[in-house]
Amino acid sequence: MKRKRFVNVLLGVLALLLVVGMAYQFTPNVGALFGRGQKGTPALKVNGQTVTVEELEALRRANPVLASADSGVLADDFKTLVVAQAARQEVLKQAARDIEVSRADANAEVQKIREANNLTDNKAWTDALQAAGLTDAEFRQQMREQLAVNRKVEEIQKSAQPATDAEARLYYELHPESFQTDPRIVGRQIVVNDKAKAERLLRQIREGADFAQLASQNSLEFKDRGGALGPIENGSPRPVAQVALPAEVGTAAFALTGGGVTDVVESGGKFYIVKVERYLPPVTKPFDQAKADAVTAVNEQKKNAAVERWLTELERGAKIEVLDPNWKTENPTVASVAGQNIPYSEVVAQVVGNQNFAGLLGQVPPEQAGQLVNSILKPQIVEGLIQGYAAPKIVQDKKLALTGTRQELAAGLAAYGARNVQVTDAEIRQYYANNRQQFETPAQATVTEISFPDQNKALAFRQSWNGQGSLATAAAKAGGTVSERGEVSPGTAGTPGTLDAALEAAVFTAKDLRPVGEGRLSDVVKVGNRYLVAYVTDLKPAAVQPLAQVRDQIRETVLAEKRNEVGQAYLAKEVAALKPVNNLQKVLAAQEKRLAAAAPQSSAEGKQDAGASSGKGAASTDNSAATKGGTPETGSAQDAAKR
Repeated sequence: MKRKRFVNVLLGVLALLLVVGMAYQFTPNVGALFGRGQKGTPALKVNGQTVTVEELEALRRANPVLASADSGVLADDFKTLVVAQAARQEVLKQAARDIEVSRADANAEVQKIREANNLTDNKAWTDALQAAGLTDAEFRQQMREQLAVNRKVEEIQKSAQPATDAEARLYYELHPESFQTDPRIVGRQIVVNDKAKAERLLRQIREGADFAQLASQNSLEFKDRGGALGPIENGSPRPVAQVALPAEVGTAAFALTGGGVTDVVESGGKFYIVKVERYLPPVTKPFDQAKADAVTAVNEQKKNAAVERWLTELERGAKIEVLDPNWKTENPTVASVAGQNIPYSEVVAQVVGNQNFAGLLGQVPPEQAGQLVNSILKPQIVEGLIQGYAAPKIVQDKKLALTGTRQELAAGLAAYGARNVQVTDAEIRQYYANNRQQFETPAQATVTEISFPDQNKALAFRQSWNGQGSLATAAAKAGGTVSERGEVSPGTAGTPGTLDAALEAAVFTAKDLRPVGEGRLSDVVKVGNRYLVAYVTDLKPAAVQPLAQVRDQIRETVLAEKRNEVGQAYLAKEVAALKPVNNLQKVLAAQEKRLAAAAPQSSAEGKQDAGASSGKGAASTDNSAATKGGTPETGSAQDAAKR
């Protein structure tokens, strides 16, 4: 297991160091980037440079998703991904040949890898390299190649033109949420070392006592200014941000957007009560204050776009020859828009990178996963890719000062289409009414359960115990057994460690809880052959945050939903005007037909032939076209249904 982990570390590191910035996003982490095919069985030629079967297999093994299927539509997709990624990595290396990387720089990076992965021991390092089929010299040479790619990418990024004022202003206008101030509060606090004292002070406050006066008399902090969180200016405390308070305290205080007093909150061995006199919601900074950040964001987008254009041209001009028939793949045009073709491998790349898909593979067989992905995920991905490929044309035609990669431009267009969206008070009220449960705080109590074998003993204990002394001792003398249940809320009955439903009802819905000491005793309830009594402390009734307190929160939620809906509708309309062609269903049908025709070859003789070739698993299906740039993954619903 340890050696396998070392091998995966090396394979993953090689891919991870391939490129930097956005180029890494265009080159998903699918495994190792090996040297220039100097040994092994030739599988492909990319612009005349050989890529071996062993290199392709290393790429496949390095990603658990790609290694999860060895037959059927998923394996067919995974093979397409591996070939596409190998071709992409090879053209990147070729493009960086003019970049010089010293042996010392490569050695420094190797040392970082060894230290980061606890491989400083020479034997452990050598063992890990051997398990990956590498020598130390080969690894260091590959590191030099990858550092060259990184530097080439940086060179391309530096060629991007700087942001203009128009671009920065439009970015600012379309992303107001990125330029907001932090929320602040005007308030006071009381801090004490004793929880019982804090509870007494809280009761006094809720009975109408002056908070500032109590803070001056009792607080360990800011008592000289009546507990004011910020310095007093013009007779009022200065507003403070949430970072001015301990984490737990800040969370409780900033939840009171309509003002009010928190419960007692413990943090760091101290007990806090905070009074929020005024909540100041976030506001968008004026452009002159936000301009520097907007310029930085646009510059990053323009760097991303420069790398994307460069990589697209590299892949478009690549010549790929298949040398091993077991590594032939189909990478047809899955969609076309604005004069551009979208390769199927790009669809599969996004499927492989989808977290939901990775989770799905762990829950259902590959055949079923392929069916689900073909029917649900791939159609969504293709629509998104069409929007991305259409976006540059739409931006150009409308002469908009939007920048970025295809997907960044698509997102910018959606934001542009929704720039004038507003939220009405009626919509806020409607959301509050429809989602009232979001703003409810359930009842809560700390419960200790006392169980008796006899009803009379339980009744006698409930009537006689006065809350003084040890509960466990008193219960034991009365013939009962004590169980701590901790904090509980209604609706959790039946789950491990919670109350029985009858006892839960006695705690939260009964009207006859008997006051004893600092808590209360429930009525006696029968559960099975036992009779239970609950000792209840810190009982808090259910509460609903009033609309006034959550209005700003709801406004932001509704605004985001409306912007997304309106923006996507605008983008879809603009894309539709370009009359895109979506070939996904034809591509999937052709894949199903091709795999069905190849199925008889999976006989014992076919398996022997496949095992003899270096293609293995993902290479067992014979495809017929070389792949260019992209990534794949998933299976046909029809094929899965047949299987």
